[in-house]
Amino acid sequence: MLSEDLIQIYATSFRNNWDRSALTDYATSSTLTYGDLARRIARTHLFFELFGIKPGDKIALMGKNSINWVVGYMATLTYGGVVVPVLQDFIAQDAQHIINHSGAKLLMVNDHIFEHLDYEQMPELKIVISLDNQEILAENSSSGRGKRLYKALPVAFNKKYPKGYSPESVKYRAFPPDHLAEINYTSGTTGFSKGVMLTLNNLCGNVVFGIRSKLHFPGSRCLSFLPLAHAYGCAYDMLTPLAVGTHITLFGRVPSPQLLLKAFAEVRPTLILCVPLILEKIYRKQILPVISKPAMKRMMAIPILNKRVYKKICDKLVEAFGGCFEEVIVGGAPLNPEVEQFLYKIRFPFTVGYGMTECGPLISYTPWRKFIPSSSGRTLKGIMYSKVDSDNEAIIPGEICVKGENVMLGYYKNPQATQAVLDRDGWLHTGDMGTISDAGTIFIKGRYKTMILTSNGQNIYPEEIEAKLNNLPYVAESLVVERGKKLVALVYPDFEAMDRSRLTSDMMPQVMEKVREELNRQVAPLRAYRPDTITCQRI
Repeated sequence: MLSEDLIQIYATSFRNNWDRSALTDYATSSTLTYGDLARRIARTHLFFELFGIKPGDKIALMGKNSINWVVGYMATLTYGGVVVPVLQDFIAQDAQHIINHSGAKLLMVNDHIFEHLDYEQMPELKIVISLDNQEILAENSSSGRGKRLYKALPVAFNKKYPKGYSPESVKYRAFPPDHLAEINYTSGTTGFSKGVMLTLNNLCGNVVFGIRSKLHFPGSRCLSFLPLAHAYGCAYDMLTPLAVGTHITLFGRVPSPQLLLKAFAEVRPTLILCVPLILEKIYRKQILPVISKPAMKRMMAIPILNKRVYKKICDKLVEAFGGCFEEVIVGGAPLNPEVEQFLYKIRFPFTVGYGMTECGPLISYTPWRKFIPSSSGRTLKGIMYSKVDSDNEAIIPGEICVKGENVMLGYYKNPQATQAVLDRDGWLHTGDMGTISDAGTIFIKGRYKTMILTSNGQNIYPEEIEAKLNNLPYVAESLVVERGKKLVALVYPDFEAMDRSRLTSDMMPQVMEKVREELNRQVAPLRAYRPDTITCQRI
């Protein structure tokens, strides 16, 4: 167990950064200082007490990234409650399943989402609070006790803190490191949802690593656009920043590249968390068309000129992301190898990390200056340990296993699923295939369950083929599967690109056949990797 106490980290941060800006809503520019945040948390704690919520009770949060969402999460965490984050885009049936399965007693939710939920189908919920205006939307008692308590909060708060709420007032109860802090569901699907149980120590492992690595620091700036209900955004767009005094701007809307670039220019973040899709879209739609022009290709073929070209492209890309960041950390999914190689070639400050919800989420990371292309960073020193289930983990791919401070307790109410991934020695079997260097750097090949073994003993990782296919014209996304001992690529076409090229839907078969031929040329040395057919899927 770590020596640091996560809840006391926040008590100290709130006191030390009292007058610093903590949270800003991007749409309205409304801002809370760390002192304001601490007061809002204290008020929420008082409501919990008055309404009978106890430490260990589950509190569900479902809504967009917002100030009230952060207040709800941090109030639950520092009270000793168990946070149950629910993605806002889950359908009502799946959200209700998660709320019921977790046994949540309180739900904080945006009004437009609650309109689609059936409160009668969530019998354990005592009360529902709006994330829009903090009003009570529903409660399971006809007496209206919750509404009366909520109206009485200002008087009760002033009575509890007669001299006002000052930095000295920030005092949180201590809980053991193995205290359950969060249940994060990996899926909303009723039949397959698994509630990942994360302890205070699991979350603390991620936060302590972020502090030690100086990913955020007092006065740094963060633009939070990844869902805070996901472990990745939660740990490094909220938990770590609030632990050191960072100013977080909550984007709170669908993160399209156009809107994000505008927000980057205005916020000028000092660290950017990113998923591969954003970088891949910028590369394919803005960079690739430029460097594919004949004149540009000729310039890039001349050693003296190509360095200037690369630097110019890199400078423009850095400025597009706000121009003040130390690095872009890519996570959540594999980065396309072609995009990765180009960004590395132009010396764009990015790095790729590796994690999973079951580790809250981080397993490996390397600063961008030490990043090795095609890797997923180095196993977190002193916090996580990794190994590969093979005869030679540096050369022969095998299943990646990890253990350490960040590894979950298990899956909530699901001992069978827990036993399937956590062995007796505490090793978490990730389901990812890869190798690990002597220095602890992880190289992921693909998922264990998707690996295809050919008749001649060759291992095929569909993800490698999909990466090449996704870079070809008129392909938005793809999935490579085995059918009858043949490979078939399921493709979701890039309809916008087809429209720009004035290609009609009846031309799709010819277009995709050319795509298949080009893909097979690229993987020609490996016959087993060549898809036999391409099938277009329109969603």
